Amino acid sequence: MAKLTLLTTLFAVISKTLAALPNHKIRGVNLGSFFIVEPWMSSQTWKSMGCGNAKSEWDCVASLGQERADTAFQKHWDTFITAEDFDKMKEYGLNTVRIPVGHWFVEETIAPGENWPRGGMKYLDKVVGLAGSHNISVILDLHGAPGVQAPNNAFTGHTTENTGFYSPDNYNRACTFLRNMTERIHTHDQYKTTFILEVLNEPEPNHASLISSCYPKAYTTIRSTESSLSIPESHALTIQMMSSAWGAGNPLHSLPNSTFNLALDTHRYLTYSSIPPTKADYLNASCGDTFPSEENNKPLIIGEWSLAVKQEKEWSDEFSPTRKENHGWYRRWWAAQVRAYEKQKGWVFWSWKTELGGDWRWSYKEAVEVGVIPKDFSKVGEMAEC
Repeated sequence: MAKLTLLTTLFAVISKTLAALPNHKIRGVNLGSFFIVEPWMSSQTWKSMGCGNAKSEWDCVASLGQERADTAFQKHWDTFITAEDFDKMKEYGLNTVRIPVGHWFVEETIAPGENWPRGGMKYLDKVVGLAGSHNISVILDLHGAPGVQAPNNAFTGHTTENTGFYSPDNYNRACTFLRNMTERIHTHDQYKTTFILEVLNEPEPNHASLISSCYPKAYTTIRSTESSLSIPESHALTIQMMSSAWGAGNPLHSLPNSTFNLALDTHRYLTYSSIPPTKADYLNASCGDTFPSEENNKPLIIGEWSLAVKQEKEWSDEFSPTRKENHGWYRRWWAAQVRAYEKQKGWVFWSWKTELGGDWRWSYKEAVEVGVIPKDFSKVGEMAEC
């Protein structure tokens, strides 16, 4: 870690405008397919980058070669999310963005032979700076972990069956990422509204070392980095982990006794649930949704959710988004979910924008534009009719 002068450290403390979690409800969107492109939701962008039928970023880099891939990805990072997007977020009443990032943005975590695009950090700096200039809070999320934390998922950056993350070496690489980002957040003014660092997105269940080793190490890494920078507790980052409801265990179980500024994340996709895919059942589920805490009542944010329904019914007459008579029901279902999630600390919709040919159920921006999601949150309770 580079030595910082007292003046630099003082500047970092003064420039930080957010302390822990804000008092207001978190209302946000994920910047999906930005720093980790998922071809299913951004097929036009993927093809324009020259990635063709590649399943993930790893495959695209391997196909294009490092130099061509870096050029293609850097163009994407420079153009996919702009100041205009943040203007719209403010207009639509949003106050937070969650930014999924791969470990490879801290390039010292890249092992020999790994196929990751390079040169992303300055674009991450740019977009968090845009968020800051719009007074929009930022959650930075380690979405793609070293070695891959979940099988066959493009959100990890590499669609492979091998989940190699769960090892001491890869835990160390993840902590290198977290240490670097913690230092950057506290010493670069672009990050003045960055208030949460999420240590891992959607881990595979049943890895005991995640609870006994990875999470304690991650927590200690972030706090020791802040201590070395003389960051007071009032300006320390909130550290977020997936809740035990996600199935990977209680993330707080082996943390140090004296912890502070912790928050939990869970994801609620009814499209992947066992709830019968009918309008009545979906509404009843969302109206009655609760999130019992097994983790000492730590603040909970529903960090991903959408308006998607089960695939076998998504284009049926009952649910098709192209049928305007269904829009009123989707409006009510959106409100029912918001009502439930705001009984907790708040929510972050997946995602801000997509390329799904008019299927706005995954796109907050498009859903507002077609009139399904309102800009005014004051009548959510009435709209939900729960």
